[in-house]
Amino acid sequence: MAENLKGCSVCCKSSWNQLQDLCRLAKLSCPALGISKRNLYDFEVEYLCDYKKIREQEYYLVKWRGYPDSESTWEPRQNLKCVRILKQFHKDLERELLRRHHRSKPPRHLDPSLANYLVQKAKQRRALQRWEQELNAKRSHLGRITVENEVDLDGPPRAFVYINEYRVGEGITLNQVAVGCECQDCLWAPAGGCCPGASLHKFAYNDQGQVRLRAGLPIYECNSRCRCGYDCPNRVVQKGIRYDLCIFRTDDGRGWGVRTLEKIRKNSFVMEYVGEIITSEEAERRGQIYDRQGATYLFDLDYVEDVYTVDAAYYGNISHFVNHSCDPNLQVYNVFIDNLDERLPRIAFFATRTIRAGEELTFDYNMQVDPVDMESTRMDSNFGLAGLPGSPKKRVRIECKCGTESCRKYLF
Repeated sequence: MAENLKGCSVCCKSSWNQLQDLCRLAKLSCPALGISKRNLYDFEVEYLCDYKKIREQEYYLVKWRGYPDSESTWEPRQNLKCVRILKQFHKDLERELLRRHHRSKPPRHLDPSLANYLVQKAKQRRALQRWEQELNAKRSHLGRITVENEVDLDGPPRAFVYINEYRVGEGITLNQVAVGCECQDCLWAPAGGCCPGASLHKFAYNDQGQVRLRAGLPIYECNSRCRCGYDCPNRVVQKGIRYDLCIFRTDDGRGWGVRTLEKIRKNSFVMEYVGEIITSEEAERRGQIYDRQGATYLFDLDYVEDVYTVDAAYYGNISHFVNHSCDPNLQVYNVFIDNLDERLPRIAFFATRTIRAGEELTFDYNMQVDPVDMESTRMDSNFGLAGLPGSPKKRVRIECKCGTESCRKYLF
């Protein structure tokens, strides 16, 4: 794109803002980029680096977008039109002063360590904003993702790729196994038991999309081979995350967490646990590495037998950041949609109770479900017997920090 613009010779992967900055630095007008002689010397505040007060006049050291640090200048407050950036600067300053047990009112001059912190915080916030944009660009689901860290200076994870569905690991070949129903109305007029016929005709959802099967029973949704349409009430998990969620930094040492920005009704679908599908043997090898890191991202797909494991350490969705709790508000269900291979269920999280907006989402990494008796789980199509939902790979004893009254003190 950019190499065709007259007077420009930059990589076409540069963003629109980067191209505009390059034009201003080179003092080039570019109609295609909206840079003219009239606005060539317009400057945009990237962030504020320092603060001082001389007599009653407030000054800020401004880092200009597209210009190196050496070009930063002190500007009086009346020259700055960046209301949002000014408010955020003073919010960060006040919070850090309180953390350092200083008065919350800004001093007339900031000491170098405080000014450096504010610069690092501004850079972190910009990095998190870019990461948030990347996550939302990659998501295929309706629910938006926001990112927030008001606890420390940690930025986006360095080694994490957002995906929306299982990624098949190296050396694994999967064959799709699926059949479809002939229903016109799966909930009220199922034909031949519909897809839930495999669960003794127990329809998984009510007309509001809330699960009504008890934990431990499998969910069979309609799929691409079914005659019903997109609005079929038996299509819930496949529609993806529908709530706006926030990845946030916890203030009690549990790293990143996830909270909902909307109220979630009891028994509603919240998210899937997705990652890279690997063999159990490979999971054992990777588990040794994760043990040393104190990480837990391995989720066994042991619905009928322990053949595959989902590893969400590097490839995953927002569930990668969901923390453990001994008193969780999410419950695990095994779900089958386009692939009825018993060894490869999709792992879905449903709300165990009404979850308030702003509340953290959690599930039990060592979730136990009462065994379902053999007769109640026998499937109509000789698919085998249902087992317990998968749980993360059990390895070393890891201390639990959930802080609930029922805390078991250890994850495993």
